This record gives sequence, structure tokens and C-alpha cells, in this order.
Amino acid sequence: MATGVDQAVGMSLVVFSILLFTYYTLWVIVLPFVDSHHILHKYFLPREYSVILPGIAAVILLLFIGAFTAVVMLKNRKPKKVD
Repeated sequence: MATGVDQAVGMSLVVFSILLFTYYTLWVIVLPFVDSHHILHKYFLPREYSVILPGIAAVILLLFIGAFTAVVMLKNRKPKKVD
């Protein structure tokens, strides 16, 4: 069973993911249809970042996955037999 701390961390990650998804969806899908002088634009970054930031996040994620795979492969490497 998960402890209270595990549940709190899990719930906070779920809430963070929902907020991030909602923000990004509004930024990319809704904001282009809103007038450029509307006050709503004040709360969002420029549109160029809507492509740049996920690209950077994807590269960082791939680097971490590659590093993790390399560490696991190096730790599981069997030494050569000496006859």
C-alpha cells in the first residue's frame, strides 16, 4: 500500500500535469483565435515558445533516457572469463 506521502506526491504530480496540459492547450489552440490586444495574451509567452519549449523538453528527456540506459548496461556488463 502507498503511504500518505506517496499519495500526496502522486496527487501533486497529477494536478501539475493537468494544469500544464490546460495551460498549453489554451496557449496553442485557443489563443490564436483571441484578439492580439486582449488582456489574456498577458498571461502567456509568445507563440514561438510553444514549439521551442516542447522541443527542448523532448531533447532533455531523450538524453536522460539514453543516460539511464547506458548506466544500466554498464552495471549489468559481465566481466570476461579468464581461462
